[in-house]
Amino acid sequence: MNRHQLEHLIRAAATIADTLDIVILGSQAILGQHPDAPPSLLRSMKADVYPLHAPDLAELIDGSIGEGSPFHTTFGYYAQGVGPETAMLAPGWSERLVPISNEATRGATGWCLDTHDLVLSKLVAGRPKDLEFAAEARRAGLLDLDELRRRASQLAVEDRLRTAVASRIAVLERGE
Repeated sequence: MNRHQLEHLIRAAATIADTLDIVILGSQAILGQHPDAPPSLLRSMKADVYPLHAPDLAELIDGSIGEGSPFHTTFGYYAQGVGPETAMLAPGWSERLVPISNEATRGATGWCLDTHDLVLSKLVAGRPKDLEFAAEARRAGLLDLDELRRRASQLAVEDRLRTAVASRIAVLERGE
C-alpha cells in the first residue's frame, strides 16, 4: 500500500463511520511519518483502522471495505476494522499520533502511530512478520534505539514480555 492508497482508505473509512478522525495502527501507519517509506515496509495491502471517537464502528468499516469486500476486489487493498486494544502502546502514544489530512482525505484526518510506537507494538506482538518489519525500519534508518528502549521501559506489561521486548531491541541493535 502506498500513501495515496492509504489516503483513499482514510476517506472511505471516515465516510462509512460518519466521522472526521480515523486511527491507523498497523504497519501502514508508517506512511504518516514517512510518506515515501521503503517498499520493504509497504508490503501489506491492509490498514488496521478504527474511528477515534467511536471505536465500536470499526466493525462497520471492516464489513464495508474490509477483506473480500467489493472495495477490496476493486482496488486491491482494504481496511481492517480493529479496536484500540489491538496494539500494546507506551503511555503518551495518542499525543504522538501523526496526522494525514489533505485534499485526498477530503477533510478527514488519519491519525497514524508514530514510527517508534508502531515498531514497539510490533516488537510486543513478536510475530515473525512484525520482527521483520522492525528490522526493515532499522535498516532504513527510521529508528532511534534509545527512544525505542525508553518507550519499552514504560510499557504496562508483565516482566516476561518486557524482557522479550528488550531482547528484540538488542537483536535490532546487532542488525540480525
